[in-house]
Amino acid sequence: MPNRLWPAVAAAIFIGLALPVYLVAGWPVGGWILAAVLWIVGEALAFALARLPLGLDNLAASGMVAIGMTVRVIGVMVVLIAITVADKRLGVAAALLYIAAYTVELMTSLVSYFGGSR
Repeated sequence: MPNRLWPAVAAAIFIGLALPVYLVAGWPVGGWILAAVLWIVGEALAFALARLPLGLDNLAASGMVAIGMTVRVIGVMVVLIAITVADKRLGVAAALLYIAAYTVELMTSLVSYFGGSR
């Protein structure tokens, strides 16, 4: 399993660097705040779930991890859709940043996994 710390740090740095872009571009700062909060909550849940043991000897814990990761994604999606319905500009600003941060985390994970030693 690749280390989850560095991909999360890369995404957090990306979110931090996006704040000046939001300010200069005149995008809603509330969208940045919403994406950052969703990111922090999602990462906290992911790190908590990562502490559970996995494998055939721990089927209950493995199931909890699978359900927890699914709930994490669905929860973020529901919040972003609800905010977008209420305020399109705010929701789109938050969704774009969250999607970009998730992409940064995924790409960093893939690089660390495939670029690491065997």
